Amino acid sequence: MFIQTESTPNPATLKFLPGQSVMTAGAADFPARDKAAASPLATRIFAVDGVEGVFLGPDFITVTKADARDWAHLKPGVLGAILEHYQSGEPAVKGDDASVGHAEHDGPDAEIVGQIKELLDTRVRPAVAQDGGDITFHGFERGVVYLHMQGACAGCPSSTMTLKAGIENLLRHYIPEVSEVRPVGVQF
Repeated sequence: MFIQTESTPNPATLKFLPGQSVMTAGAADFPARDKAAASPLATRIFAVDGVEGVFLGPDFITVTKADARDWAHLKPGVLGAILEHYQSGEPAVKGDDASVGHAEHDGPDAEIVGQIKELLDTRVRPAVAQDGGDITFHGFERGVVYLHMQGACAGCPSSTMTLKAGIENLLRHYIPEVSEVRPVGVQF
């Protein structure tokens, strides 16, 4: 098995491409070791000292390291953990417990929220996945769209610019009811 790696806009995060499916549906975000119990793959990667976050996409794995650690020392351990996982034959995630997606929303703004989710799914999420992350809808209130940034996007130095100059402008262009876009933290 040959696992490729790619840098991301977030210097603390690397994208690993195992050359085969990681998640059969959706994505899974594990922002801390104690959240990874449902994922044999994430558990193995968190066993590498210095790993602080794991995000599983359809065909990639994004790993975030501690600031004090160097990729030259961490990368071999992460590659070994991924290889060990694929040799085990276990699923990346047991059950559907960790799959992430858009938050549900009903009420008077349901049509607007539907348009927001459609734009996110067709124009934003594919581009963000190229950088090793994901952005999901969290809420809409009084013109403000709340988005949850995951994987390489969480904590990325350019995430504010991505939200304001990219996503906010796109949503405001197509949906006049949108006045602003704001990030939200991990909700558990």
